Amino acid sequence: RGLRLGMILFIVSEIMFFFAFFWAFFHSSLSPAFNLGGVWPPEAIQTIQTSGIPLTNTFILLSSGATVTWAHHAIIVRAKKQALISLIFTLILATLFTALQGMEYVDAPFNISDSVFGSCFYMATGFHGFHVFVGTCSLFVSFVRIIFNHFTST
Repeated sequence: RGLRLGMILFIVSEIMFFFAFFWAFFHSSLSPAFNLGGVWPPEAIQTIQTSGIPLTNTFILLSSGATVTWAHHAIIVRAKKQALISLIFTLILATLFTALQGMEYVDAPFNISDSVFGSCFYMATGFHGFHVFVGTCSLFVSFVRIIFNHFTST
């Protein structure tokens, strides 16, 4: 019961944490300040094309959600081989996501100091990338634990 409540509180805190960044972005975009020129995005900002890396990363995240769910169900039914295969796919997708996000940062035509647009973008995507990195590390630990049969029915 304690672990379940702890996980629920962790997930709720993550939701509120990311909601704050989205709120900052939506507030700034729905009522742009006069010092931004009253337009969104600010006139000096060249935005990232959404059909490139962002769209690819969206599909990668959705796919990794499916493969980690596959791993979870495989662990429940004690299908070790299926759990390992699905976790390998998940780890590959998570690593690919992180690499593509790094490429997006290098290629972005703006930086964190370019008005509230750059601040919101880098804070939200940076913390999300860190979230994915920590999740990848946790899944790798789970992968190793499955190899060494650390998961039992008790």
